[in-house]
Amino acid sequence: MVAHVLSYVQLPERDLKQIGLRPKADKLEIQLRVGKDKDVQLPPQAMKLVTVLLDHLLRGERVAVLVDEPELSPNDIAPILGISRPLVVHRMDIGDLPFKYVGKHRRVKLKDVLSLKEKLDAQQRALKVLAEDTEELMRSHNL
Repeated sequence: MVAHVLSYVQLPERDLKQIGLRPKADKLEIQLRVGKDKDVQLPPQAMKLVTVLLDHLLRGERVAVLVDEPELSPNDIAPILGISRPLVVHRMDIGDLPFKYVGKHRRVKLKDVLSLKEKLDAQQRALKVLAEDTEELMRSHNL
């Protein structure tokens, strides 16, 4: 089994300006109509998911819907991590990404992929802060 990214969505700048303020989770109301006359109330977990989705979209972030299935191939993992397939295999080989063989094919649990993504994102944020600090020091010391 594999996970499939169903689609990537990012709101255009004009839509973000038109919407204006970001909704607060406790004030979000969504009306879902099925067919012509049937209104449906979303279950709390679905409402929570929609709230998180809207929050990210309204911050201008690109969002993907991912179907959660137990095991992924390196080809499935690459777009999730934003790296090439050979780099995914390298991460497996150095132990950053636990995997198992199914026949001759490598398979990874989605939770391990998401855990690595969180770690890589934290490293990127730290590198960005470090780069900003370095630039500030260079400016302040005329380097």
